[in-house]
Amino acid sequence: RHSREIIAAGHFRRARTSPRRIRRWMRAARRLLGRLAFSTPPRALPDSSPLVNGVAPSVAPSIVRRRHSRSTSYVGEPMSADETARPAPPAPEDASPETKLTSWDFFRSMGSPKFHVAPMVDQSELAFRELCRRHGATCAYTPMIHARLFVEDLKYRKEIFTTHINDRPLLVQFCANDPDMLLKAASIVAPHCDGVDINFGCPQRIAKRGRYGAFLMDDWETVHNLINKLDEHLSVPVTAKIRVYDDLETSLKYAKMVEAAGAQLIAVHGRTREQKRAADVRANWAFIREIKKQLKVPVLANGDIRTLAEAEKCLEATGADGVLSAEPLLENPSLFSDPPLYSPSDPADPLPVEGDVNCELLHEYLEITRTYQTPLRMVKGHVHNMVGSWLKEFTDLRDWLNKTPHSEMTVDKLQAWTRELQGRVNLVKRNEGRVRPIPKKSERQLAREAAEAAKAAAVEEQEREENAVAALDAKKQKTNHASAAPDTPPAVDEAVAN
Repeated sequence: RHSREIIAAGHFRRARTSPRRIRRWMRAARRLLGRLAFSTPPRALPDSSPLVNGVAPSVAPSIVRRRHSRSTSYVGEPMSADETARPAPPAPEDASPETKLTSWDFFRSMGSPKFHVAPMVDQSELAFRELCRRHGATCAYTPMIHARLFVEDLKYRKEIFTTHINDRPLLVQFCANDPDMLLKAASIVAPHCDGVDINFGCPQRIAKRGRYGAFLMDDWETVHNLINKLDEHLSVPVTAKIRVYDDLETSLKYAKMVEAAGAQLIAVHGRTREQKRAADVRANWAFIREIKKQLKVPVLANGDIRTLAEAEKCLEATGADGVLSAEPLLENPSLFSDPPLYSPSDPADPLPVEGDVNCELLHEYLEITRTYQTPLRMVKGHVHNMVGSWLKEFTDLRDWLNKTPHSEMTVDKLQAWTRELQGRVNLVKRNEGRVRPIPKKSERQLAREAAEAAKAAAVEEQEREENAVAALDAKKQKTNHASAAPDTPPAVDEAVAN
């Protein structure tokens, strides 16, 4: 009886102090639960099947002991009273290319979300998506996933894609150039998401080498084949994220081709492939507005969304059905919060976030990572994005973060580190009235600058010495030349000589 109570409660660690027989039963039960969790096909999950940490068994990274309420793996947000007309997608076991929702029915089935967490490599993972959802985001993309690696590398698959029963609406984004490989990857995640997105917007060098992302803008046939393959054979809708061209006519033709290929929702980044840095050029909202007018499927706008006010302004200017935010959301995960968590002193320059607001958000994020196991490189990336501006002033805290071995870094230590940072930020505000940092140079920077200055001084001294020696040599050579010249008679006036 005692062992059954332990198993039912999920308190596996108690078995260590239990009698030998109970420990043996516990090991057997644990092995049985493990086999059940990882052997059940995702499409065969009944509505009452338990999920591992709320994660679909086929993609669960590991068996965890935290329990969640049972539910089907295809549950979105609860339907509110004013959403009675919201279309219901087919259950995963019944979903097929013929029964899946399309276009506006698909968009409404997700609740017509306006505020989206954009796909970001190694940054829009489950824990961060959860943080953003708590603060106003109504839909989220996974990080960009390499389709071939996802299919062939199990370790990569378990690390890059985790989800939860409440992680909805969710769009899983892949990059690929092989339609068949893309379909294999998308089929794995289809039962655990609302739709599969294809990345046609990544402008980075790695995308050029891999021939995917924005570098498929030169190969419309491949773009069409990738979308059409999923549209015809995948059990959930396919969406696409694209960029604009330099001219409106080509941008419109491209967007219409993507729609005709089968994309049921299109996110448009208002910058070209060459415009990589958001700080260098403003997003072209006018192009997005024209694309929205021409297409029949829902359109999302991307670019220059740093605050909720700018998001609303973009929706009004473009007529888009929603907006995405990427880098600004990394700096301010509460960007979509209504009302905002804080009001910047200068609305034209809202980033970095002022005061200790992001310290509180970082505490919340770290607490979430206790529930959802997250790779440390992703956690550190978010730490730098959220509070990195203050680390330019408190360089000792930055050095600890950068130099501490991963094996010694824990959530408890990171939270203690965050409390120390928050205390310093509040002290600066109380004593100096500042809510923004003043960057200081670290000892390493000072040493490097001192070494560079010493090197420059040595080079300058060497040049002066060389110039002085060259001047002496020139003077000596001139003197020698004058003393070696033969004596010549004085010139005689030609008129006198005549």
